[in-house]
Amino acid sequence: MKFTKMHGIGNDYVYVNCFEETVREPSRVAELVSSRHFGIGSDGLILIKPSETADFRMEMYNADGSPGSMCGNGIRCVAKYVYDHGMTNMTRIRIETGAGIKTLELSVQEGKVTMVTVDMGAPVLTSNGAASSLSCRDREALTPEQIWESITVGGNAYEMICISVGNPHAVVFVDDTDSFPVEQIGPLFENHPRFPDRVNTEFIQVVDQGLLKMRVWERGSGETMACGTGATASAAAAMLAGYIHKETQVKLLGGSLSIAWDPATGHMMMTGPATEVFTGEIIL
Repeated sequence: MKFTKMHGIGNDYVYVNCFEETVREPSRVAELVSSRHFGIGSDGLILIKPSETADFRMEMYNADGSPGSMCGNGIRCVAKYVYDHGMTNMTRIRIETGAGIKTLELSVQEGKVTMVTVDMGAPVLTSNGAASSLSCRDREALTPEQIWESITVGGNAYEMICISVGNPHAVVFVDDTDSFPVEQIGPLFENHPRFPDRVNTEFIQVVDQGLLKMRVWERGSGETMACGTGATASAAAAMLAGYIHKETQVKLLGGSLSIAWDPATGHMMMTGPATEVFTGEIIL
């Protein structure tokens, strides 16, 4: 199987062009290629496929083989792949995902994509079992009791804001992300009974109005260098909590993403780089 290794600020995946390749058991292949010692090494597998409703379709699998519906860093890399490899000449494309169709704007320099802006759609507040789309009007009507949810994890009480950006996120604000024990607490959130389908957990430090620091424990992959949907969910949560206004930089272990809220649509816009590392072929 021919593949391309790509990453979005360190959130790395193995990409397969399924216009040319056939992947018959993607969950098994995801586990195989993701192994850092026995495979290629990645946070998962992303397949680039034809779509009947958009320009392309993205199908993703986590490192443990479980399917995922959306990946913010992954979809930017899909956009770079299809443009840089001559599969499209458009700088505005639509990509079908398990979380719906996303529209992307490509920034091109010397014939290569350098930055991509993704319309992540309107996030959905899921704290306390709600399912509230965060349009401008809905945000203004929310009370702190609706926004925040209490949870006990590992014998300790936490306050979190639960957000869906096509996949589930629990956003927890901490004093210092560098010293927070993500490796110990992250799995406890992921497998907590509150989240029967498991959850991605973001641990966020508010530096100032324009900067959040973030570490993330992703369901099925563990701690990763970055998470685009997590950065989007965290910015939305920080806005709901009143820590920031309409835009911010989110600093992750692998780099930074720009997140902005469009008050006209209620959509979150994520901008960041995409990088191709190498291509190769693996015997399955």
